[in-house]
Order: sequence, then C-alpha cells, then structure tokens
Amino acid sequence: MKKKTLSFFDKLKTKFPDDHKAIESIDYLKSQIAHWDDEEEQISNSVGGELPLPKEIKNDKSFAIFSDGACRGNPGPGAWGMVGQDSSGAVLFKGSGVETNTTNNRMEMIGALEAMKSLKHHGINLSESKVFLYSDSKYVVDGMKSWVSGWKSRGWKKADKKTPENVDLWKELDTIASCFENIQYLWVKGHAGHPQNELCDQLANEALDDSGF
Repeated sequence: MKKKTLSFFDKLKTKFPDDHKAIESIDYLKSQIAHWDDEEEQISNSVGGELPLPKEIKNDKSFAIFSDGACRGNPGPGAWGMVGQDSSGAVLFKGSGVETNTTNNRMEMIGALEAMKSLKHHGINLSESKVFLYSDSKYVVDGMKSWVSGWKSRGWKKADKKTPENVDLWKELDTIASCFENIQYLWVKGHAGHPQNELCDQLANEALDDSGF
C-alpha cells in the first residue's frame, strides 16, 4: 500500500505543475508516508510467527481456512479476505478481492467461498483431509451448518416458501463444500485479536483502500 500511495502522490503532482504550494504540500505528505512500516513486510512477519494454529488442528491431515468480509456502506463497495494454513502452521495461500456494489453478508460469503476454492485447488487429498473454516460471520457459519440443508430439501426455499437472500452464493458454497469429505464451520469473534481473522480483515480493508474506496 505504501508504494501505491507514493505513486498516487507522484501522479497528483503532475496535476499542479505551476502550483508550488501544492507541490510542497504533496512532497511533505510523501516524506511522512515514506516512514510508514511496509504492510507487505508486516503481513509476511505475521504469517511467519504470529498465526498460531487453532486447537482443532491436531494432525497432518488437518487444514484451517479463515475468511472475513468488509463493506463501506451496506450496500456499498466491499471486499473479502482469506487465508489458509496447513497443520505445520505454514500459510498455503492468502488473498482478497473487491466489488463496487455489494453487501457485508455477500462479502463474508465470498470470502468463505474463495477460501474453500483455494484449498481445493491446492492439491490436498479431499477425501482424507479434515478442514476447519473459521469466520466471524454467524450468517455464514449458521447458514452452512443449519440452514442450507433445509433450503435444499425444499427446492431452495425457506419454510415460508420464499427464496433465501443471496441464494446464488449459498448454492456455490454448497457445491464447493460437497467436494470436502469432512469440513466444519466455526464462528470466531471479530475484532477481538484473533490473529487470522485480523489478517483477513486487514487484507479486505487494504483491498478497498487500494481500489480507492
């Protein structure tokens, strides 16, 4: 983010070629930004030593995936972040993405969906692996644990015969989840110091910042 911010101010200077006061102000801001800690280095350090595995990860066939969503306005621009770890604590992948007009629930769902997709495509043995998905969204966790099976049995309808909100994503989540022989969904409290959840939140918010939101 620091490099992108500095690049933005370099471009901004070209808009004021003859305004010495504006250029002086921009140069001052650049000098302050240059002292920021580099976010990529922070993430790398965090990945290396500050992402302790959850207690559920007990053997080499266990994997942990984490996801989070963020939205600036609901609806509004939003982003998701996700991270995956193996039983040694090594980070297998991390990623994020942005949508210009979405909701917080959809970003939470897409974060979980992308985490599951990334783990599936990582080449693990899907029939032998035990996967734990951690999310601070009760909407996602309760949906996957309790609601989806009932909706499917009624032809993707709720008990009141109405179509569930975000049914397109629920169907995608159900399809990818069916690829795993053993997957469990666990809720974690958001913004409470959970290392992986905080990292997912950081990735999502940096994606929004970098996209100008």
